[in-house]
Amino acid sequence: MIETVPETGSTNADLLARVAAGDTISEGFWLRAERQTSGRGRLGREWHSGPGNLYCSTVISLRPSDPAPATLSFVAGLALHDVAMRCFLDHTPMLLKWPNDLLVREAKIAGILLEREGDHVIAGFGMNVGHSPEIAGRKTTHIAFENGKFANGPDSVLDMLAPAMAQRVREWRELPLTHTLAEWLVRSHRFDDRLRVVNGDGEPLLGSFRGLTPDGALRLQPIGAAECTIHAGDVMLDWHDVQPDANTTDHSEDG
Repeated sequence: MIETVPETGSTNADLLARVAAGDTISEGFWLRAERQTSGRGRLGREWHSGPGNLYCSTVISLRPSDPAPATLSFVAGLALHDVAMRCFLDHTPMLLKWPNDLLVREAKIAGILLEREGDHVIAGFGMNVGHSPEIAGRKTTHIAFENGKFANGPDSVLDMLAPAMAQRVREWRELPLTHTLAEWLVRSHRFDDRLRVVNGDGEPLLGSFRGLTPDGALRLQPIGAAECTIHAGDVMLDWHDVQPDANTTDHSEDG
């Protein structure tokens, strides 16, 4: 079920409030806003939320047998990638950037925000469909620009995203977590790609990508130092070291 409202502060905040108030929200329910007045991203950043792009959230009800809730960021990223593969030509270069962004070339086209309330995780998605918001210090793009012929709106993108997310959640639950992480990795950084990471303490690190830990943390080999594990932080890519077709794989599904 998809509920669409003309305007709200934040679809994530709305669903968090509903869950906290005891409302029963089944998996498969989506809240979409045509415009958000208080959209936000990771680390408290504002998310520009004018009409024409996709702003939506859904609820995942955690089960005792589920993998770690934080790994839902990989699930959500894969769902976004699945949708993007249907919107673009096969040769369009895309990359899932740890932990929660989808890039086309070096420009951000979509992002994810996960928030938890009790035994529920609210997964929020922002995807640029009709225009590219300006974000200081970051390149952005949108589906209509990259596709050239895309004339559909954010509602049609959500019609693709909802089943893609449902399929990826099923795989996350029914298959070993290594399956989800491997699916994410083939769409993301290559081994030895140079990354600039600002960790949770605000410390900048420049190093080489070494993969993921079994629980999805980033493995980084800093210059002149021992390999370290990053559980939270901001990642910037050194695009001089990333080939333009590095992540156009043949492994995507339509959801």
